[in-house]
Amino acid sequence: MNHNAIETILGAVVLLIAGIFLVFAMGVADLRKVSGYPVIANFSKVDGISSGMDVRISGVKVGSISKTELDPETYLAKVTLSINPKIKLPTDTVAKISSESLLGGKYMALEPGAEEDMIAPGGQIQYTQASVNLEEMIGKFIFSSAEGDDKKKKDATDTDAEEALAPAADEAAPAADGFSETY
Repeated sequence: MNHNAIETILGAVVLLIAGIFLVFAMGVADLRKVSGYPVIANFSKVDGISSGMDVRISGVKVGSISKTELDPETYLAKVTLSINPKIKLPTDTVAKISSESLLGGKYMALEPGAEEDMIAPGGQIQYTQASVNLEEMIGKFIFSSAEGDDKKKKDATDTDAEEALAPAADEAAPAADGFSETY
C-alpha cells in the first residue's frame, strides 16, 4: 500500500513539471495568434506556408497568416495576413517567404519600404517574392557542376590531343619549308 502512494505522488510531480514546462514553452514560442487588420499578398508559389504561421519584420512577429487560397482568375496563391494594428505598412512593402533554417520552418518576412502612404486594412502588398525551392537549387547546382566537370574533361582531352600531335607537326615543319609553291 505504501509503495502505491509513492508512485502516485511521483506521477503527480512529473505531471506538474510537464505542465510547467508546457506553459513555459508556449510563452517562449509566442504561439498566440495575432489579431489585427487583414492584408493580402499574391505569390506565384507558397511552398511550406500555411494558416497560423508567423509574419515577421526584422525577425519580430507582427502578425500571422490567416488564409491561403488559389485565386481562380490569376492562378496565383492568395495569402491573407493578419497584421498587428500597431504596425502600419508602407505601400512599397515587400513580402517574401523565408526559411528559418536549412531543415525547414518557413515564415512570411515583410520588408517595409520608405513610402509615406500606408496600406489600408484589406489592402494588398504589391511586391512579393515566392519561396525558394531548396531541392531545385541543389539539383541545378549538382547538374551544373556535373556539366562543368564534363566540359573540363573534354577540354583536357582536346589539350592532350593537341600536345600529342605537336611534336609530329614540329618535325614536319622543317621538311615542308624546303618545298616551294611552284606547280
